[in-house]
Amino acid sequence: MMTPMRYVVLVLAIVLSLHFILSFSHEDYGRATSISRLSEQLTGSGSHPQDRYVPPKTPIQSRKANATFVMLARNGDLNGVMVSMKQVEDRFNKEFQYPYVFLNEEPFTEEFKQRVLTITDAKVEFGLIPKEQWTQPSWIDEARASAARKDMVDHNVIYGGSVPYRNMCRFNSGFFYRQPLLDKYKYYWRVEPDVNFFCDLHYDPLLLMQDQKKVYGFTVSLYEYPATIPTLWDATKEFMNANPGLLPEGNALKFISDDGGDTYNKCHFWSNFEIGDLDFWRGEAYQKYFDFLDEKGGFYYERWGDAPVHSIGAALFAKKEEIHFFNDIGYRHNPFQHCPQGEAHKKGKCWCNPQDNFDYEWYSCLKRYDALFQ
Repeated sequence: MMTPMRYVVLVLAIVLSLHFILSFSHEDYGRATSISRLSEQLTGSGSHPQDRYVPPKTPIQSRKANATFVMLARNGDLNGVMVSMKQVEDRFNKEFQYPYVFLNEEPFTEEFKQRVLTITDAKVEFGLIPKEQWTQPSWIDEARASAARKDMVDHNVIYGGSVPYRNMCRFNSGFFYRQPLLDKYKYYWRVEPDVNFFCDLHYDPLLLMQDQKKVYGFTVSLYEYPATIPTLWDATKEFMNANPGLLPEGNALKFISDDGGDTYNKCHFWSNFEIGDLDFWRGEAYQKYFDFLDEKGGFYYERWGDAPVHSIGAALFAKKEEIHFFNDIGYRHNPFQHCPQGEAHKKGKCWCNPQDNFDYEWYSCLKRYDALFQ
């Protein structure tokens, strides 16, 4: 027979037990369950159901820029797209959930769309490039263009014989920012197939562009192959002389010219990675510049690339403070890479080799960028 004192103790124990159970958090419950299962294994009692771990959902950044990733890709680039996109998601976008815009001169296949959609929870849109923005214009003298291609092939100029490559360079120079799917965005981050992103990013580079009023961001800069742009600077000087009012004071002309604009030193930002302000390309100065270059025909009579065209445009029409070097974004587009050094490498948990870094190699132009602020 239970004594009154034992009865009181029993009731108190039950009350305390219920309070303890009800005050458990999910984490406490998980720990208690694990302990219980371990106890069962040690004692040989109870069942042993397989543990199922459900990771917590990563919170989405509440404040974001009006921005998107942009990927120009063909259906045949799918595997390379998956490689690049998976790294973008793992290193950055799983925390920020920026959307993607994919562009192609042909309709994307259902396989391409479905596989891309498995990589991200963010919004994804697929756009078809108008034919007139991707084909050689009818006013180009094909005999002259064909002769130029043959000469480049004879001199082993990379992509020298390729019309599709020229179409791509012209599109990226003057048409990508006009795509209707991009109309609603102000900023973009260009991503290419088969590139590497080496470091974790726990801040928002797109928001940095907005808050610090930047218009162009890069990670790698280098010299252009002179054989591809023999008359580009002549055309640029002609444009500058005709439109002096479009060049702001304090621009970055010193990055691309060592003599005040008389000659071009061939430096450019490697545009396969760029984070930029779409309104800058949409603006009067750059749009007039591209249209002027397009009329010259150098995208087809030579092999003008979007990297020097973008870089000259940014250097001439933006102030130097509006161009940003993303030192903490580890990036590789074969064969060059930027690998953050020192504390930035450690902070980003970068997996690139710090000794494999292009920043101040002899063919890099980063020192010329640095000189803008000295």
